[in-house]
Amino acid sequence: MKSLPYFCRGEVIRGFGRGSKELGIPTANFPDSVVDNLPADIGTGIYYGWACVGNCDVYKMVMSIGWNPYYKNTKKSMETHVIHTFKEDFYGEILSVVMVGYIRPERSYNSLEALITAINNDIEEAKVKLELPEHLKLRDDNFFTNASSSSSALPPPTATTSETQTIMNGH
Repeated sequence: MKSLPYFCRGEVIRGFGRGSKELGIPTANFPDSVVDNLPADIGTGIYYGWACVGNCDVYKMVMSIGWNPYYKNTKKSMETHVIHTFKEDFYGEILSVVMVGYIRPERSYNSLEALITAINNDIEEAKVKLELPEHLKLRDDNFFTNASSSSSALPPPTATTSETQTIMNGH
């Protein structure tokens, strides 16, 4: 995929309410404006990368992009599971992510248990792949240090003019 790594940022919104409650795997959801502006070559499936909530630390993450076939969603979503235990919800906070790799296509499952097992396998695969040097270096990208400055589909420009505040990706 030519567009990887892909940098995006947006406000965390309420999703379907299944991540924490039904799956035991909490997710942070992006608004439609972020989902609708994904590059064409970033298809549905499971991705891995780095995530930062607000101005906090950067953590490993996995992300599902698509319609969640098990639940037969009619609305495409981007659901990020940050591999960290947070003390409380962070709706309304700015989530910044760098998608660095692709794990697999989205698929349906015969049971909730099979879905949960697949997600946990994705998490384990992401943890391993993110230790590769080419992925580790993105954890420290300056995109994360500028998390509160603007919403952007790309790393912030290096210029020190007002162009660094340009809002992109439909935000």
